[in-house]
Amino acid sequence: MKQPAWKTGLSYLTEIVLERGGSTLNPDLQLSLKKGRYCLSTPHAIYSYGDLYNNFRNAFRQIDNPQWQPREVLVLGFGLGSVPVLLEKTFGKKCRYTGVEADELIVGWASGYVLPDLTSPIQLYLADASVFVELNHEKYDLIVMDIFVDNKIPPSFETTGFLKKLNDQLNANGMIMYNRLAFSRKDTERSEIFFQQTFKAVFPTARIIKMRGNWMLLNL
Repeated sequence: MKQPAWKTGLSYLTEIVLERGGSTLNPDLQLSLKKGRYCLSTPHAIYSYGDLYNNFRNAFRQIDNPQWQPREVLVLGFGLGSVPVLLEKTFGKKCRYTGVEADELIVGWASGYVLPDLTSPIQLYLADASVFVELNHEKYDLIVMDIFVDNKIPPSFETTGFLKKLNDQLNANGMIMYNRLAFSRKDTERSEIFFQQTFKAVFPTARIIKMRGNWMLLNL
């Protein structure tokens, strides 16, 4: 949904709240226009921020090259679709997206505000990602794991069983990008333990792209 030019311009000076709401999963959600981008946030976390979702922007910048051309992309924790926004508009990738989002309110906002401005084909499912990967038989070139409830990753997405399911759904030479918090010392310690004890148990050649506030875990 394209916003009026005056509102977009004003959003560079002050954040403009467009929607407020809550759900069982996320009791306090806000959709705002900020620096010309749609920003989805809770009191403690930013879920989506268009092409300024810098953890993924910076990670994609580090891995991007002419040979990296993912075609089929699975996004677990779709939010407002920052991943397709970045890949389509910033990096010029031509992908087909499968998005999974468990929050009905977020699905509604994404469908109303963001998806109409994208040209990439996107199939967005309202579903629990753990159930989706159990039932899914498709394979992907890129799987993005970006599931948070406020600033916490639910434990069911931190198991070797879940990671093995993701691995089963990768095409040959496919990539997993698993977003982790690294804002505080506690966040960093938890992410380091998860990486060493769980992630590398499934993906022995895994590596980390470290950024301020976030780590991106890669299987390759």
